[in-house]
Amino acid sequence: MSEQIDSPNPEENKNNSEELKGIWNDFKVFMKELLDIRFDTDKKGTIQDVKDNISMKGHTAWVLVFSIFIASIGLNISSPAVVIGAMLISPLMGPILGVGLSIGINDIDTLKKSFINLGVMIGLSLVTSFLFFKIPIFQDLTPEIEARTVPDARAVFIAIAGGLALIIALSRRSKQTNTIAGVAIATALMPPLCVAGYGLAVWNLTYFWGAMFLFSINAIFIALATFLIVKFLRFPMVKYINSTKRRRISQLATTVAILIFTFSSYLFLKLYQKDQYTINAKHLINDMKSRNIHIFDINNDNINYKSKEIRLIIYGNIITSKQISYWKNRLIDFDLEGTNLIIEQSQSTDLQQKVENLSNLYARNQEIISSRDKKIEKSEDKIKRLQKELNKYYRVPFTKISAEAKVNYNGLKTLSYGNIMKTNFQKTDTISIFGTTWYDSIPNTKLQEEKLRLWLKIRLELDSVRIINE
Repeated sequence: MSEQIDSPNPEENKNNSEELKGIWNDFKVFMKELLDIRFDTDKKGTIQDVKDNISMKGHTAWVLVFSIFIASIGLNISSPAVVIGAMLISPLMGPILGVGLSIGINDIDTLKKSFINLGVMIGLSLVTSFLFFKIPIFQDLTPEIEARTVPDARAVFIAIAGGLALIIALSRRSKQTNTIAGVAIATALMPPLCVAGYGLAVWNLTYFWGAMFLFSINAIFIALATFLIVKFLRFPMVKYINSTKRRRISQLATTVAILIFTFSSYLFLKLYQKDQYTINAKHLINDMKSRNIHIFDINNDNINYKSKEIRLIIYGNIITSKQISYWKNRLIDFDLEGTNLIIEQSQSTDLQQKVENLSNLYARNQEIISSRDKKIEKSEDKIKRLQKELNKYYRVPFTKISAEAKVNYNGLKTLSYGNIMKTNFQKTDTISIFGTTWYDSIPNTKLQEEKLRLWLKIRLELDSVRIINE
């Protein structure tokens, strides 16, 4: 008996295919609506907003000066909160957005205005920060200042992403002010300008050029991101009556855009190569440390990308020339071809000895401190014991007792107190002695003295009390 196999139903397959196609179309529509930035774009309003914020004069100039002043204080006291506050109120973005917009729409007048105001903005910022940091008490190198002296490739990505987010937020009919404020913080245009002024004030041109390089990267890539979005959204081009002039301006704008894009790509490539070189060098150093080679902490001076040089200071066990050759041959494994690996260890023994001496000195000091603490503890115990013994001899509250005695014995004129030591060479006793004087009106002082003696013995819980008539 043979089994019957059901043949595929063509109609059912067709329905399944159409259903999948429908789901795919719905997904494409959803993604288009989700990611489409052309919807609700206010092109004319965006152009006008950017143009209105280009100018650096009047109140805008003063806001810039004061924000630079606040940021400089924040850098000087290493307060990120103060620096962030200054970035929120600064008008630095205006001319930079103007450059990107004007190139995108072929507006030569706006481009000129943007470059002029960008120069004014940089000049005001440098002068303000220079004057602040020229005051001697504000010239300390803080971590916040040092962090803005050396750019890396990540700054490029931040600038691109920030510029894209900023121009997209500005192009909405309803402005997203929180996005604009966030971009102002993330791109951090102001701190590098303040650090550049610091570099001039302390006459450290390395800091100055490093900070200006960081600012230039941020500014260029923000302008580039603006240009790309303006082109993508097809902002209306500026029209000129003279066709020859229009062509010339269009060619000029295109040339400037190409130059900016080429220069930006070059900067990014150089930064990427430098960062990659530093990462590879640290991988090499970590590998050496994992092989029990003791290396002092690494800083930027130890890894020199320009001269392709890695300088390491070794302490502890001296590594042989054969080991040095081994690590130099391994440079190629870490993509460090052409690098000069310099290993300094001539003073490593001295350094290790100094470290050991310091460790031994610390251990000895701890022993001395511990011994001293024990001596102090013993001395304190001895003092407590002596105090306890002393209290046996001077435990009489004489002021209170004399007041009570005056009430109980009207004829008592004076009362004195003291202890004497008495021994029969077999044992020693302490005897409390009270001296008395009585008024002449008291007929029987002996009887009064005996009553006083018994009262004092019971009242003070003393073994023996002697009364003498003074």
